Amino acid sequence: MKKRITKAVFPVAGMGTRFLPATKASPKEMLALVDKPLIQYVVEEAVEAGITQMIMITGRNKQSIEDHFDKAVELELLLESKGDKENLNIVRKISEMCEFCYIRQKEPKGLGHAILRVKEMVGDEPFAVLLGDDIIHSPGRPVIGQLMEVFERKNAPVIAVERVPMENVSAYGVIEPMGTAEGSIHTIKSMVEKPPPGAAPSNLAIIGRYILTPEIFEFIEATIPDAKGEIQLTTALNAQIAKSPAYALEFTGKRYDAGDKLGFLIATVEYALRSDTLGDRFRKFLKSIDR
Repeated sequence: MKKRITKAVFPVAGMGTRFLPATKASPKEMLALVDKPLIQYVVEEAVEAGITQMIMITGRNKQSIEDHFDKAVELELLLESKGDKENLNIVRKISEMCEFCYIRQKEPKGLGHAILRVKEMVGDEPFAVLLGDDIIHSPGRPVIGQLMEVFERKNAPVIAVERVPMENVSAYGVIEPMGTAEGSIHTIKSMVEKPPPGAAPSNLAIIGRYILTPEIFEFIEATIPDAKGEIQLTTALNAQIAKSPAYALEFTGKRYDAGDKLGFLIATVEYALRSDTLGDRFRKFLKSIDR
């Protein structure tokens, strides 16, 4: 019997060094994209897909993430006393939209090590993994929901992929597809982490959305750390794929690399232009800029 996916895992223990000095004392995940922190967009994606429990893998200096999704009693009382029902509803919705759990990754030892930290919380259920660096605008079905639909059909791990220019593949993990695609669904033969363009098996880059099965934990536990002392999820997935099928989905939606300064700026501009309250005025401002 297939089990319904109710849990989503968010590895948010990283140091965010690409955004220094902005992230010296504040988590990268709390950087504001227009009017919401990055992590809220990703949580809302999971909620929209029907996931009810969010598991945050945190580290040092991440308390503000917990505070953001917690009930803000003093703020709510202040807004209520002012009769500011609009902002009161916004604030309450953040803490009430789902259940949040937190677990520490004491040392940054790679994505595989982070995922292993949730073994007891996940148990024998399939689960979603969402990385906050990838913000995806998908006005139809949320991307993690698209992966869940494939999981329902295949009952096997599903990974989001996107075609990137071949000269850029060395910045990504890349899949080697097997045979002919079933529409936008590829059977994965293997995965390669950050290959040089000449050695890449495809230009299908792995994006930060996964549906994993509990079997992944035994493969992570058997994974030998790399030269940096990190346990790579890609290595564990390759070991699992060697024994059972896994799939990649070319999702529908526009991805923004919010872990990169330029990508973050592009996302800020485009999300601002989509805003019902800011879009028209911001577009007018952009047109007025003297080039």
